[in-house]
Amino acid sequence: MKIVLFIFFSILLLNNNRYKNQKIKNYELEKKNLTKIQYDVTQKCVTEPPFNNEYWDNKDDGIYVDVISGEPLFCSIHKYNSGSGWPSFFEVIDENAIKKDFDFDLGYRRIELKSKTSNAHLGHLFNDGPKPTGLRYCINSASLKFIKYENLDEKGYSDFKYLFNK
Repeated sequence: MKIVLFIFFSILLLNNNRYKNQKIKNYELEKKNLTKIQYDVTQKCVTEPPFNNEYWDNKDDGIYVDVISGEPLFCSIHKYNSGSGWPSFFEVIDENAIKKDFDFDLGYRRIELKSKTSNAHLGHLFNDGPKPTGLRYCINSASLKFIKYENLDEKGYSDFKYLFNK
């Protein structure tokens, strides 16, 4: 009986590790398809130039997903013009999709944001945002991919239409 249980759990563990390795391999393939700025931002924690990035002034309805994993992160209804030159949001779609850690690269403490699924650097969190949260998720466009509202069904993000109450 012990041998059967050992074999069962060994197979279960092996299959689970194969799945994890497959996900990692898929993310590695996605990383190879990144542009130079996307790679530098997501993998080397570089900050893209303000006011000279893809989404800082995007006003279309839709969601912003992790450029590597496709994990939904932000919604356009939570986006606002912070004057910083980067896309800024006062709320995330799912708090569990983002990791927070301290960053002292500029000589003072900031909160760095990374995607939990791909570990991609996204940007930083500040406490100077608008109500209702008072937060500013200051995000690099290069770490995001934008899915327009009218394309949510086609791209497999139908479940997020509820955010817009249309």
